[in-house]
Amino acid sequence: MHRMPRIAPALIGLAALVALFAATNATGRSETAPTNSAEPTITYVNPIKIGAVLTGNKGTWNGTTPLDYAYQWLRCDNTGLNCQKKTNATGTTYTVVSSDADHTIRLDVTASNSDGKATARANATSEIPGNAKVPVATAPPTVSGNPVVGNQLTATQGSWKGSQPISYTIHWQTCNSEVTSCADTAKTGTTYTVGNSDVGKRLRVKVVAKNSAGQTYGISDTTAVAKESGGGGGGGTGNAVPVSDVGPAGERLIVDSVVFNPNPVTSRSVPIRVTITVKDTKGRLVKGALVFFRSTPIVTSTPTDAPTDSNGKVTYSVQPLSTFPIKNGYSVQFFAKAYRSGDPTLAGISGTRLVQVATHTP
Repeated sequence: MHRMPRIAPALIGLAALVALFAATNATGRSETAPTNSAEPTITYVNPIKIGAVLTGNKGTWNGTTPLDYAYQWLRCDNTGLNCQKKTNATGTTYTVVSSDADHTIRLDVTASNSDGKATARANATSEIPGNAKVPVATAPPTVSGNPVVGNQLTATQGSWKGSQPISYTIHWQTCNSEVTSCADTAKTGTTYTVGNSDVGKRLRVKVVAKNSAGQTYGISDTTAVAKESGGGGGGGTGNAVPVSDVGPAGERLIVDSVVFNPNPVTSRSVPIRVTITVKDTKGRLVKGALVFFRSTPIVTSTPTDAPTDSNGKVTYSVQPLSTFPIKNGYSVQFFAKAYRSGDPTLAGISGTRLVQVATHTP
């Protein structure tokens, strides 16, 4: 009988490790499923009305390429909740129809690749008026400030038109992280102090604009998820991690928020103060990340790239140029990129985001 040659145990162990490594490389790629780092957005010419064409932007996604994207437009109530899918509305644009009156519109974007899929939802549009005389938003309400316990947030009512006089009431709301559920906090007014009960939630304002013809709701974008003061990567307390600590492979920088002041912009002579916050994909604030920021097209000055501070922030002052558009129902787009000095342009940990600021005729 022929005997098989004896294989040393050490070689058997080595072969097993090689096989395990190969199997892991072949199948263990779940960490590269799509993840959203900048939510989808909807752009349109304000004020929104029946017949308006809405354009969806997919946002920013990370994951193994190629990524495929699917779009689904939603009709929601006038506070941006209780959303239902619109039939045959799966393209990158959507035209508002008469049945959308007294509702808002949102957009779901689903990114998929060989490792999985994920869905992110755009914030709601302004309420679509069913009566031409009721107030209608020409620039949405805004919320500025860092959502950390003890910090104060500031809201604007936005800009409106309609039969005068118009009265306004600003209601503060908390939402879950996916912004599928929101509730009034019983607080009204232009300022709000973040409390312990807000941790883990997002904040926004609902503005009720009312005149003799009726009332309309305006809804701001939500803040980032509120954090505890001094903990959990919350920010505002100088606890950011150095950009050199962002890694290993798979971790990236995220342009977490961009806050404009003033917003909307009503003058070319007044500089725009822009505060940019950078985090990593673990949710930690990052210091020492360089930030590139410019308008697209170039209608403002472009600041020199500067590093984020110990709160993960960098603040620029940009001056509108003579070509900067000041008109109702218009927004100017900006491109922001956070990156690490010395990294390859295409292979580093950089993160990008498109944002916009509304303009309004004074």
